[in-house]
Amino acid sequence: MSDDNSNLVAVQADDIELEGELIIPEGAEGLVVFAHGAGSSRHSPRNNFVAESLRERGLGTLLFDLLTEQEDLHRASRFDIDLLTRRLDAATEWLRGRDDAVDLRLGYFGSSTGAAAALRAAARRDDIAAVVSRGGRVDLATDQLPSVTAPTLCIVGGDDQQVLALNRQALGRLDAEKNLHVVPGAGHLFEGTGELEEVATVAGEWFQRHLSGEQYE
Repeated sequence: MSDDNSNLVAVQADDIELEGELIIPEGAEGLVVFAHGAGSSRHSPRNNFVAESLRERGLGTLLFDLLTEQEDLHRASRFDIDLLTRRLDAATEWLRGRDDAVDLRLGYFGSSTGAAAALRAAARRDDIAAVVSRGGRVDLATDQLPSVTAPTLCIVGGDDQQVLALNRQALGRLDAEKNLHVVPGAGHLFEGTGELEEVATVAGEWFQRHLSGEQYE
């Protein structure tokens, strides 16, 4: 499927510019903003794989760097969840100011520490229609979880036992629609055959369900 509106963008957040890629297929009703994990970037091969799968379903995607190159050199910045949350929230505001995205239903896809930022940002906002966490450090958003109203799907590898336990605990604090999808035998990075494809499929179904116009007719 070809992309009808693809461009590199400078995302305005925290009075700085962050590099990103915004792709909105023609006729899209929803758009998913990606929040990558520590040590990763908008070039994450796993997130780009999922993003391409979402675009094949007719959803827009925004992948952007949560940190500048200089900030990313410091471990403390990579794990500064308050900073990452603020950047994600500001990027969402920037997106809402664009003519091509102002009317789209928004979702967040967060990986590892990015999932904590996604849930924290979703707790602050009333315009996030769905959240998907992949191998998420959802424990880093514990206090904000009761304020999340967006339907939330947590995807965790069956062999990623510590993260799986944290996600099960987190689900107990979520009052919104929620679900846990365990990929059997998968580790934290979903590197086994077919594992990332399963992530993309279940995430796509979740977003398609909650970001499509059918939910609002």
